[in-house]
Amino acid sequence: MALEYDTSIVIDLPRDKVIELFDNPDNLPRWQKGLLSFEPLSGEPGQVGATSKLVFLMGSRRMEMIETITRRDLPDAFDGTYDVEGVHNVVQNRFTELGPDRTLWESHNVFEMKSPFMKIMGFLMPGMFKKQSQQYAEAFKAFAERGVDVREGSSA
Repeated sequence: MALEYDTSIVIDLPRDKVIELFDNPDNLPRWQKGLLSFEPLSGEPGQVGATSKLVFLMGSRRMEMIETITRRDLPDAFDGTYDVEGVHNVVQNRFTELGPDRTLWESHNVFEMKSPFMKIMGFLMPGMFKKQSQQYAEAFKAFAERGVDVREGSSA
């Protein structure tokens, strides 16, 4: 079973600044709620072919995810795959300059549900996945524009 959707958000900053913030792994915990650690595993971090382990705390559940960078064509595009138990996620990010101080971030997501449990989750609650992706986009916008850090309990 596969689940496919798009998200988008306009960030009121120049594209170069958006990319600078997006491309810095030190910023990830500031806008990805629940991210406990980011550990490069192989390759040059952030470059095509590189893999990293991301550890999240989702509620009381600890989740380990492996990221593989599949395309790096910044400032236009940054793609990767994200593998966690029972799910393979393909993400294509596009960054479009809307003006000198506005950037459109569009994200195309495909979730391939592998385990029976995740197939059921994808069938019963498909909106949950899109909602999570949109929340990350909104948190990134708040971080980029206003310095809001999700670890400080501020909501985006």
